[in-house]
Amino acid sequence: MSGQQLSAPVRSMVLWIPDWPIIASLRVAPMVPAVGADAPLALIEKGIVFACSAAARIEGVQRGIRVREAQARCTDLVIRPYDGGLDSRTFETVIASIEELMPGVQLIRPGIAAIRSRGPARYYGGEKPAGLALVQLLDGLGIPGARVGIADGPFTAEQAARTATTTSRVRVVPPGESDRFLAELPVSLLENPVLITLLRRLGITSLGQFAALPPEDVLGRFGPDGAHLHALAGGLDSRPIVPHVPPEELDIRVSFEPALDRVDQVTFGVRTAADDFVQRLVLAHLVCTSLRVEIESEGGEYSERSWLHPRSFTAADVVDRVRWQLQGSAEVDSGLRSGVATVRIVPEAVDAIGNHEVGLFGEGPDERIHNGLSRVQSMLGHEGVLTPHLSGGRSLTDRALSVPWGDRPLTPRSSGQPWPGQLPHPLPATVFAAPVPISVQASDGTEVAVDERGAFSAAPARFSPAATGKNLRSITAWAGPWPVSERWWDDAAALVAHRFQVVDDRGVAWLLVLTGTSWTAEARYD
Repeated sequence: MSGQQLSAPVRSMVLWIPDWPIIASLRVAPMVPAVGADAPLALIEKGIVFACSAAARIEGVQRGIRVREAQARCTDLVIRPYDGGLDSRTFETVIASIEELMPGVQLIRPGIAAIRSRGPARYYGGEKPAGLALVQLLDGLGIPGARVGIADGPFTAEQAARTATTTSRVRVVPPGESDRFLAELPVSLLENPVLITLLRRLGITSLGQFAALPPEDVLGRFGPDGAHLHALAGGLDSRPIVPHVPPEELDIRVSFEPALDRVDQVTFGVRTAADDFVQRLVLAHLVCTSLRVEIESEGGEYSERSWLHPRSFTAADVVDRVRWQLQGSAEVDSGLRSGVATVRIVPEAVDAIGNHEVGLFGEGPDERIHNGLSRVQSMLGHEGVLTPHLSGGRSLTDRALSVPWGDRPLTPRSSGQPWPGQLPHPLPATVFAAPVPISVQASDGTEVAVDERGAFSAAPARFSPAATGKNLRSITAWAGPWPVSERWWDDAAALVAHRFQVVDDRGVAWLLVLTGTSWTAEARYD
């Protein structure tokens, strides 16, 4: 960084909440009394422990180990999936509370926030009293164990917070002593795995050793990113603290007094609000591609559903989703014990309005198709217009998935999985909605079967509809059988089937399936 002048680090106060993912999970879903509030808890992401409670760490559970190993170390471990969105949403409420006490909070990541210490230090009569006020605020919110670090720059202040103790929860690094404080800390705090590995190979294990290297050599060897981390290691964190700006409230809420018990009344009541909802988005240069409709009845019943749109929601689309949610769940006119009291519409996903502008001369057939399908869907209901999607599975019927127009296909069966036993390409053009029962016969008229070794009892010679025995079709060529075994571990749900392909005397190819002793035609190669 020769010739480059670094700005002086900003005196910073950093709040750190240990085990924040665990705290956020428990604030939303506390432990049930039967398990106990102090039961060991681990949050799992992709089969790996992402975070664990103090009780779990006592039993040997650590971040980064696999679930089975964690359960082996702690047999009464409570397992929950990790939700990063839950962390952020829950920490937003903490940020809002801090803003009331000390304005100008910057969110670093869920569980860590930074504040310029100058203003709070003047108001509370010093940096440490300001840090203690922040700790007391967190204690009042029911979040014990929060630590505060105060130093030159957010990086050093965060390390000061992490090295604070349970007895002294506020640690202040005097001005100008950041390099001395950081000198003995490990280089792993730089959070750059490639650089950390290289430094360790060079024998550099502490931040002080890394900071002692000449800045010009670091810039030439590691580039701008390495030079930035070198400045952090030396306590020269010149990053400013940018106050957290709360997102603009774009959701709308409609209350009905008295409560309404008819679909047409509710939809009419939300029309004006839907117009306001879309207008707010336009003023913010946004469009909504996914929204959540929350409906609450006078008696406290609650309905919530997320809706997607292939392009973006108009006011009429919003009204349609409210009506479909009421009709589809039979919550108005039948089944609801009280009328609708409130309707809340929340944008879950938004996009820049420029990405959805219509071209100068329109968009031709695609635009007409979209408008036509949307109009038909508004008349027939949400399930009235379906679009096909390819899903995962072994059978052809499992792979065909019909999704309402505008919705994203949600299926646990990923088409990217290998699915052993899946029919290879080319696939048949016609797949019957329900398999057609048939009879497959040998040349002597006996029913063809498959033994335990997967061999035919006799060569198939003809087949016909099983119910009539008429319209016999001769088989001129055949291949198979190919066994498909599913859920072999469950006696009640186990399924063993055999597929084979045939060509009849008219030149038409068929996909036939034998399940147990029953033959069906699953598809036809047109």
